[in-house]
Amino acid sequence: MTELELKYGCNPNQKPARIFMEDGDLPLEVLNGKPGYINFMDALNSWQLVKALKKATGLPAAASFKHVSPAGAALGLPLSDVERHIYFAPEGELSPIACAYIRARGADRLCSFGDWAALSDTCDGDTARFLALEVSDGVIAPGYTDEALNILKAKRKGGYNVVKIDPDYQPAPVERRNIFGVTFEQGYNDLAIDEAMLENIVTTNKDLPQQAKHDMLLSLITLKYTQSNSVCYVKDGQTLGVGAGQQSRIHCTRLAGNKADIWWLRQHPKVLGLQFVDGIRRPDRDNAIDLYISEEHDDVLADGVWQNTFRVRPEVLTEQEKKDWITRMSGVTVGSDAFFPFGDNVERAFKSGAKYIVQPGGSIRDDQVIATADKHDMVMAFTGSRLFHH
Repeated sequence: MTELELKYGCNPNQKPARIFMEDGDLPLEVLNGKPGYINFMDALNSWQLVKALKKATGLPAAASFKHVSPAGAALGLPLSDVERHIYFAPEGELSPIACAYIRARGADRLCSFGDWAALSDTCDGDTARFLALEVSDGVIAPGYTDEALNILKAKRKGGYNVVKIDPDYQPAPVERRNIFGVTFEQGYNDLAIDEAMLENIVTTNKDLPQQAKHDMLLSLITLKYTQSNSVCYVKDGQTLGVGAGQQSRIHCTRLAGNKADIWWLRQHPKVLGLQFVDGIRRPDRDNAIDLYISEEHDDVLADGVWQNTFRVRPEVLTEQEKKDWITRMSGVTVGSDAFFPFGDNVERAFKSGAKYIVQPGGSIRDDQVIATADKHDMVMAFTGSRLFHH
């Protein structure tokens, strides 16, 4: 048995705390810092996500985790000029794994504040340099270049958490956990998510291009490691919004859809044209953008307040302008970890540009849900597999 003693558990009063293996050695190594209980929960969940994404798509993958659910996940595809702008990415050529993390982090920058990063591939200098600029608790990867490790060891006055995971590690087939002194046991969820799960297309429209298949896989794998109930919006190989841990599925769909709308509104010309004061901190810039495009924009545009943030007072982004801009969003994929019980979920997804939907199916109202998708000429696949995660 090997173990790693931790400062405390979920909260400072929960002592003692440790992670350990009953058989064999821990499959990870702490290269820097002192990760805590929640850090390791984020690390191990996020690693499973990016490892599965890499296996399913063949592309480098990254995730940004907070409180044991992904704030964002993405594949290592090149960044467009607009993406570079809204994600505050550096200029010049970037490695695929750096692009993956920049896109995962950029999906929901507010929720990614203080995140745990996960990388499917070796962390390189490009990725480490970007991580060094962001407020982040730690990173897990199968390896680190010498350059990357030196950069990360200098972050947070030398206290940044860096964990190396054995990429070949396989967990035991049965897992256990204790709740209130009672031991629960179940088989490890080794369900393979691949394109074979997408073959049962139940709508009239059955045109499912390869990019949409990758987006469906991304949504399903993200949901597999998101606290349930959960719904995920995806476009072009990255999540746009994740709705996690809601008791009602329509609230998941609304929450994730609202996040997707914000992602799209960040590309509005008025937002792209915002001129910030020199030296503004990245989190302050993120908060200002969020306030500007929200119903609370008056707070950031109030007399005297805007001068601390913007070089030039921005024009108001009106509610009508926001509505008109959102109607231009298209080609979005929406995944759900369990069946949609009513067509209202499809209607809400459509408002945020959904063209493709993937879900288990199995509701007594499947006909109603399918009819709603057909009304909007959507493509919907039933996987037959529920993806609850707790």
